[in-house]
Amino acid sequence: MALKAVNVTDVPNLDQVPENNASLSLYSSRFNSEGLELNSEATFKVPKFLVIGHRGHGMNILQSSDSRMKAIKENTILSFNSAAKFPIDFIEFDVQVTKDDCPVIFHDDFIFSEENGTVFEKRVTELSLEEFLCFGPQREAGKQGKSLLRKTKDGKILNWNVETDDSFCTLAETFQKVDPSLGFNIELKFDDHIVYQQDHLIHVLQVILQVFFLTNGGTQVYYDVRRNSLEEAIKVCMEGGLQGIVSEVKGVFGNPGAVPRIKESKLSLLTYGKLNNVPEAVCMQHLMGIDGVIVDFVQEISHAVDDMIIKPLNEGLREGDEETGTKSKLQFSQQELSFLLKLIPELIQH
Repeated sequence: MALKAVNVTDVPNLDQVPENNASLSLYSSRFNSEGLELNSEATFKVPKFLVIGHRGHGMNILQSSDSRMKAIKENTILSFNSAAKFPIDFIEFDVQVTKDDCPVIFHDDFIFSEENGTVFEKRVTELSLEEFLCFGPQREAGKQGKSLLRKTKDGKILNWNVETDDSFCTLAETFQKVDPSLGFNIELKFDDHIVYQQDHLIHVLQVILQVFFLTNGGTQVYYDVRRNSLEEAIKVCMEGGLQGIVSEVKGVFGNPGAVPRIKESKLSLLTYGKLNNVPEAVCMQHLMGIDGVIVDFVQEISHAVDDMIIKPLNEGLREGDEETGTKSKLQFSQQELSFLLKLIPELIQH
């Protein structure tokens, strides 16, 4: 799931975020005065095509041979502000709540560390804020934090080494320290293997203003069947009055017929996944009518989108003809479109 947040400059203090979302707006500096507007009389509208920095400047894959996946510590203030240097609209990051009710930014369910030669794990939600912040780099000069390790999907425990490190942060700090030009796409983390009681969920979700439904689009099977297909995701959104769907991109490429059904339901559609680091795959999604992409290679993809989609569109709008701008956004011939469509099965396999 992901939380839609108000613009940073509109929230001087985190405790001032209104419970009543009668008038909220999020906007991007890339689209002149156009933006996202939500109020009691208007439906949610995503502007044109969004580029969203995954965990800020990009997620960390420690076992990757690509240095970009280990450039900057993910989900940190440094990562968020590094992403802001490029023409993107939002940053995506992960929020969990510590046992003393402080929202912190961290993706994994567990933190791994080593002490006296022994590796141990701690569930983030069972740590206090003070305990959480003691791992990794420390802000105080001369203070040594506890070692930070990470468990990979294949079960290996690796040192969480990146080229440029930064300390952990809280949700409150993101409102105070992140470049105010960025919008926030906030994923609330819950352990997929735990069945939570309703009172616990209410406690954690009480500050949420609006929710997107997150699905892998059928690329993985979960205990919760609502997460196992785009069709189920549409049902959840319609029944719950949600704004839209965030899907693993392979789920969309594997089921492109779901896109018009999502649009007919007046839902927004964003995607995430490794394929979103491929410019051709991103452009194909724009042609399919997808509203935006969450990416790791922020610099490369934001520039590609800016050159191939945003600039032609804005030029058309400046000429006073939105239809002209839309038509000129990508100059693909039918032969090139046919080639891109044939690429989809190949893309899904990688």
